[in-house]
Amino acid sequence: MWDYSEQVLEHFYNPRNQGALSPADQPGVAVVYGEVGSIACGDALRLHLKIREADEIVLDASFQTFGCTSAIASSSALTEIVKGKSLDEALQVDNRAIADFLGGLPEAKMHCSVMGQEALEAAIFKYRGIEVEAHADDDGKLICKCFGISEPKIRRVIAENDLTEVEQITSYVKAGGGCGSCLADIEDLITSVQAELAAKAPAKVAAEVAIAQEQAAPPRPLTTVQKISLIQKVLDEEVRPVLLADGGDVELYDLDGDRLSVILKGACDGCASSTATVKIAIESRLRERVLPSLVVETVAPVA
Repeated sequence: MWDYSEQVLEHFYNPRNQGALSPADQPGVAVVYGEVGSIACGDALRLHLKIREADEIVLDASFQTFGCTSAIASSSALTEIVKGKSLDEALQVDNRAIADFLGGLPEAKMHCSVMGQEALEAAIFKYRGIEVEAHADDDGKLICKCFGISEPKIRRVIAENDLTEVEQITSYVKAGGGCGSCLADIEDLITSVQAELAAKAPAKVAAEVAIAQEQAAPPRPLTTVQKISLIQKVLDEEVRPVLLADGGDVELYDLDGDRLSVILKGACDGCASSTATVKIAIESRLRERVLPSLVVETVAPVA
């Protein structure tokens, strides 16, 4: 028996959004479906999407699936994932995202999540007027004749999931699970793709290191103009409204490095708690919002 996660069993026993969507009955909304697999091969999925045409947002999604526990759970999870996304965002949902949403799938059942990804792409391609047959995965040399799996499709699944064994390919897309005549070709593709990934690895690592260094680099120090602008913004939006409510006010007077001079006005001028006002209401807020090293001092009003 397969070791299914609780999420997989939950989506199998209580599938979300199962069934077909009704045809669009309001202007500006389209309903399309994408279909992959076949009953003869053991799994088939039809994914329905309701799309708002103005911004290409997926308003609703549903599925019709013939297949095993993993196929139904993957289809149910996919409909939950894509609702509310734009079509461009939905195209970024790959089989790993579906499997992760379910808390993982047995490797021998990963082809169910791949089927979900393909049905999603097929539905979006149909909506955008791109024939499914024109998908890059459907072009090229046919490797597995038993299941109709092409070379580009096998290359894609190897690269996206970092697969290294023929058995993994069979688990993900079923290629090699029939007569076995394609096993040698699949091994060659694994070797080729892994070599390509290894060649790209140094550049990828260098890019990741550069990003990490940029993120870790200390921020550039604020210029005097930037400091004044930020200080004035915090005073106007966060400090003065509080003081004005009690009959007081504050005015920015001067800035010398990190030493800020302010003028207290109204009820704040000469108040017994003016020191607390400066340190708590003004200095602490400016240190939090602008610069931790700021020191706030008061000066007498200009006559």
